[in-house]
Amino acid sequence: MNTPIAIAGGLTVLALLAHVFVGLKETYAVAPGKWAAKKDIKDFETVERNWIQALCAFQLVTIDLLIIPVLLFVIAFTELLEPRKTLTLILSGWFALWGVIWLIQLAVLQRPGKDYALLPQWVFCLVCAGLLFWGAQSV
Repeated sequence: MNTPIAIAGGLTVLALLAHVFVGLKETYAVAPGKWAAKKDIKDFETVERNWIQALCAFQLVTIDLLIIPVLLFVIAFTELLEPRKTLTLILSGWFALWGVIWLIQLAVLQRPGKDYALLPQWVFCLVCAGLLFWGAQSV
């Protein structure tokens, strides 16, 4: 068993659960029909279409968070996938990229410092990247 990779897999399962149960509830809470009537929004169809696009993009992340822990557990507990080190390093880079892009978005949007703490997905991504990089050294 590769402990750092298994931990990253477990964290990813927790992230999947939070994403599905908390994130989906929060996303539905800002649906255009929930906070304003059609008559209150100049171009309701555009606003609604933009929200649907955001919801669909949200679900793409769900697929990543569903597939990645399966891959990580297979790498951590078996020798079925080869080359395991290369796959682990690719996944480490994937998480690192997610974390860095998250931080860049917060910076570009000029969010206040508290948002970096209230939107800590970047921490999860960078921790998983580090765990996977560490785990890749011993597969």
